[in-house]
Amino acid sequence: MHEFRAVIATRILAVLAAILLVGAFTLATLLPPDLPLSAGLAMLQDGLPARIQAWTNAQLPGWVWLHLALPLLTRPVWLVPASVGVVAAGAAATLASSATASRSRRRS
Repeated sequence: MHEFRAVIATRILAVLAAILLVGAFTLATLLPPDLPLSAGLAMLQDGLPARIQAWTNAQLPGWVWLHLALPLLTRPVWLVPASVGVVAAGAAATLASSATASRSRRRS
């Protein structure tokens, strides 16, 4: 049963990685490549970055906005999905290799 769950998790992570990487490529192709994430969010809905800042400052410590959210918002819009896609692909590859390694035990 454990191997079945590992296979399902591997496939889910692989599909998620593919979706995110294709999405990142699409964003980099259709939008200006150096468009910051804050500008991309503002294109979706006016004032969205300001609302994200207000929510972050109200719900989380101040350092979260300053050291986590603000640096992400200054990065290109395609970089966040590409980064998460690479991490998901790495996790899928790790799960796939550990599932293969656990099945290939030799008898001594």
